[in-house]
Amino acid sequence: MRRFGCGAALGHRDALNVLRTSNRLWTYFSPAEDIAPGERTGRFRVGGDQVVVDAGGRSRISAEDAAVALIDEAELPRFVQRRFTVGY
Repeated sequence: MRRFGCGAALGHRDALNVLRTSNRLWTYFSPAEDIAPGERTGRFRVGGDQVVVDAGGRSRISAEDAAVALIDEAELPRFVQRRFTVGY
């Protein structure tokens, strides 16, 4: 499984902590570890703070399905003041 470099992961962790302690409304999208152009299936799973993995232990999603997940959240917010992720 591919991992972000330590600096990037720490930067994202710090940004999330800033949001969590702010008085602003926020939603934080943590995409799957492997996000690439592909098919828009509309069949993905949504998670919170835990990475969503498939049966093979891979964290992946197409860019098209990730975009659908973001639009879904914008249209019908379910993760206000929370982080969410998506994957197959």
